[in-house]
Amino acid sequence: MKKFALTLATLGAAVAASVPAAAREPAIGEEASIPFVSFDSIRNYRAIDRDTIYFEDRRRRWYRGEVIGPCLNLPFAQAIGVDTRGTNRLDRFSTVLVRGDRCQLTSLVRSEEPPSRKELRRQRAAERDARRS
Repeated sequence: MKKFALTLATLGAAVAASVPAAAREPAIGEEASIPFVSFDSIRNYRAIDRDTIYFEDRRRRWYRGEVIGPCLNLPFAQAIGVDTRGTNRLDRFSTVLVRGDRCQLTSLVRSEEPPSRKELRRQRAAERDARRS
Protein backbone atom coordinates (compact mmCIF):
# COMPACT_ATOMS: atom_id res chain seq x y z
CA MET A 1 0.00 0.00 0.00
CA LYS A 2 2.86 2.39 0.80
CA LYS A 3 4.36 1.75 -2.62
CA PHE A 4 0.98 2.56 -4.26
CA ALA A 5 0.63 5.83 -2.25
CA LEU A 6 4.17 6.84 -3.17
CA THR A 7 3.45 6.16 -6.85
CA LEU A 8 0.29 8.30 -6.70
CA ALA A 9 2.20 11.14 -5.03
CA THR A 10 4.91 10.99 -7.68
CA LEU A 11 2.32 10.91 -10.46
CA GLY A 12 0.49 13.91 -8.93
CA ALA A 13 3.70 15.93 -8.74
CA ALA A 14 4.52 15.11 -12.37
CA VAL A 15 1.06 16.18 -13.54
CA ALA A 16 1.23 19.42 -11.53
CA ALA A 17 4.62 20.22 -13.03
CA SER A 18 3.35 19.61 -16.56
CA VAL A 19 0.41 22.04 -16.24
CA PRO A 20 1.32 25.27 -18.06
CA ALA A 21 1.68 28.37 -15.89
CA ALA A 22 -1.19 30.09 -17.73
CA ALA A 23 -3.60 27.25 -16.94
CA ARG A 24 -3.03 27.15 -13.20
CA GLU A 25 -4.42 29.61 -10.67
CA PRO A 26 -1.93 32.34 -9.66
CA ALA A 27 -1.03 32.38 -5.98
CA ILE A 28 -1.50 35.42 -3.75
CA GLY A 29 1.29 37.90 -4.51
CA GLU A 30 2.13 36.32 -7.87
CA GLU A 31 1.99 38.32 -11.13
CA ALA A 32 -1.30 37.61 -12.88
CA SER A 33 -3.64 38.77 -15.61
CA ILE A 34 -7.40 38.99 -16.10
CA PRO A 35 -8.44 37.51 -19.47
CA PHE A 36 -11.39 38.51 -21.66
CA VAL A 37 -11.58 42.13 -20.52
CA SER A 38 -13.86 43.04 -23.41
CA PHE A 39 -16.40 40.45 -22.19
CA ASP A 40 -17.04 42.07 -18.79
CA SER A 41 -14.54 39.97 -16.88
CA ILE A 42 -13.82 42.89 -14.51
CA ARG A 43 -16.66 42.86 -12.01
CA ASN A 44 -15.55 45.67 -9.70
CA TYR A 45 -12.64 47.93 -8.86
CA ARG A 46 -11.56 49.85 -5.76
CA ALA A 47 -9.01 52.66 -5.83
CA ILE A 48 -7.08 52.86 -2.57
CA ASP A 49 -4.84 55.85 -3.25
CA ARG A 50 -3.05 57.57 -6.15
CA ASP A 51 -0.79 54.57 -6.72
CA THR A 52 -2.97 51.51 -6.02
CA ILE A 53 -6.11 50.05 -7.55
CA TYR A 54 -7.77 46.70 -6.87
CA PHE A 55 -9.70 44.79 -9.54
CA GLU A 56 -12.24 42.04 -8.91
CA ASP A 57 -12.78 39.50 -11.67
CA ARG A 58 -15.91 37.59 -12.59
CA ARG A 59 -15.02 34.77 -10.18
CA ARG A 60 -14.72 37.24 -7.27
CA ARG A 61 -10.91 37.05 -7.09
CA TRP A 62 -9.05 40.26 -6.32
CA TYR A 63 -5.93 41.65 -8.01
CA ARG A 64 -3.78 44.55 -6.82
CA GLY A 65 -2.49 46.93 -9.47
CA GLU A 66 0.29 49.47 -8.98
CA VAL A 67 0.67 52.42 -11.35
CA ILE A 68 3.79 54.29 -12.47
CA GLY A 69 3.90 57.52 -10.53
CA PRO A 70 0.83 59.06 -8.95
CA CYS A 71 -2.44 58.89 -10.85
CA LEU A 72 -3.98 62.02 -9.35
CA ASN A 73 -7.63 61.37 -10.24
CA LEU A 74 -7.64 57.70 -9.29
CA PRO A 75 -8.97 58.06 -5.71
CA PHE A 76 -11.89 60.18 -7.00
CA ALA A 77 -12.81 58.10 -10.05
CA GLN A 78 -16.45 57.16 -10.47
CA ALA A 79 -15.63 55.16 -13.61
CA ILE A 80 -12.45 53.91 -15.22
CA GLY A 81 -11.40 52.56 -18.59
CA VAL A 82 -8.77 50.00 -19.44
CA ASP A 83 -6.46 50.05 -22.46
CA THR A 84 -4.98 46.60 -23.02
CA ARG A 85 -3.21 47.47 -26.31
CA GLY A 86 -5.10 44.84 -28.31
CA THR A 87 -4.44 41.79 -26.14
CA ASN A 88 -7.88 41.48 -24.45
CA ARG A 89 -6.28 40.77 -21.08
CA LEU A 90 -5.58 43.11 -18.19
CA ASP A 91 -1.99 42.69 -17.03
CA ARG A 92 1.03 44.73 -15.95
CA PHE A 93 1.41 46.15 -19.46
CA SER A 94 -2.10 47.68 -19.50
CA THR A 95 -3.15 51.27 -18.91
CA VAL A 96 -5.96 52.55 -16.68
CA LEU A 97 -7.86 55.55 -18.07
CA VAL A 98 -9.18 57.96 -15.42
CA ARG A 99 -10.80 61.30 -16.31
CA GLY A 100 -8.62 61.68 -19.40
CA ASP A 101 -5.41 60.63 -17.62
CA ARG A 102 -3.50 57.52 -18.71
CA CYS A 103 -2.05 55.64 -15.75
CA GLN A 104 0.33 52.84 -16.77
CA LEU A 105 0.30 49.72 -14.57
CA THR A 106 3.67 48.43 -13.38
CA SER A 107 2.34 45.30 -11.72
CA LEU A 108 -0.84 43.31 -11.34
CA VAL A 109 -0.67 40.63 -8.66
CA ARG A 110 -3.23 38.27 -7.19
CA SER A 111 -4.40 39.65 -3.86
CA GLU A 112 -6.71 39.27 -0.91
CA GLU A 113 -9.77 41.51 -0.78
CA PRO A 114 -8.71 45.15 -0.34
CA PRO A 115 -9.09 46.87 3.02
CA SER A 116 -12.38 48.65 3.65
CA ARG A 117 -12.55 52.45 3.80
CA LYS A 118 -12.94 52.23 7.57
CA GLU A 119 -9.75 50.16 7.90
CA LEU A 120 -7.89 52.56 5.60
CA ARG A 121 -8.94 55.56 7.71
CA ARG A 122 -7.71 53.80 10.85
CA GLN A 123 -4.36 52.95 9.23
CA ARG A 124 -3.85 56.50 7.96
CA ALA A 125 -4.76 58.00 11.34
CA ALA A 126 -2.28 55.68 13.06
CA GLU A 127 0.44 56.67 10.56
CA ARG A 128 -0.28 60.36 11.13
CA ASP A 129 -0.12 59.91 14.91
CA ALA A 130 3.17 58.02 14.60
CA ARG A 131 4.68 60.86 12.54
CA ARG A 132 3.59 63.46 15.08
CA SER A 133 5.20 61.57 17.96
